[in-house]
Amino acid sequence: MKEVVLEAKTKEEAIRLATEKLNANIDEIIYTIEEEKGRLFKAANYKIKAMTLIDLVEKIKEYLEEVIKNLGMEANFETSVRDRKINIGMYSDNNAILIGKNGQTLKALETLVKQKIMNEYRTSIYINIDVENYKEKRIQNLESLAKKTAREVRSTKVEATLENMNSFERRVVHNVLTNFKGVTTTSEGEEPNRHVIIKPTEE
Repeated sequence: MKEVVLEAKTKEEAIRLATEKLNANIDEIIYTIEEEKGRLFKAANYKIKAMTLIDLVEKIKEYLEEVIKNLGMEANFETSVRDRKINIGMYSDNNAILIGKNGQTLKALETLVKQKIMNEYRTSIYINIDVENYKEKRIQNLESLAKKTAREVRSTKVEATLENMNSFERRVVHNVLTNFKGVTTTSEGEEPNRHVIIKPTEE
């Protein structure tokens, strides 16, 4: 894993030096720049800390391995980086524990990783962490549930309240029913008890 720390007279020069040192273009690195105020008769300098996204993935994997090891488990990883989006798939001998109830443990792991990157580089980057394609399966199940419930609401003209969901899950339901004739959706309640209500409309 390679991280560089360099100094330059301007931000532009700092970025150029970092990309040259890492043999990468600017879209392939993550970096943070600090201005170091100059003393009397001395101009300010800019310090840059940078790392390629490929190396960042390795750093994230090492961090996750340590966290998972502390849970008494081990995991294998599948990773990809595309258009500055990092995807990490995890597989263990007990995926249910890594996922947690309604994906809460998985969400916590993702939050920990994002916060670690924010603390070190003061910037956010797209990071998607999944366990055995849980998120993809969850989306498919939510879409199926939403359509089934919407058909019932349209038929009976009686609104239906779905289970409590996080913001991502509610968005999945809203999106899949956006053009569904005969129903409309709304979110109600306070976190973490916020839920989607599917209501009938006049066609």
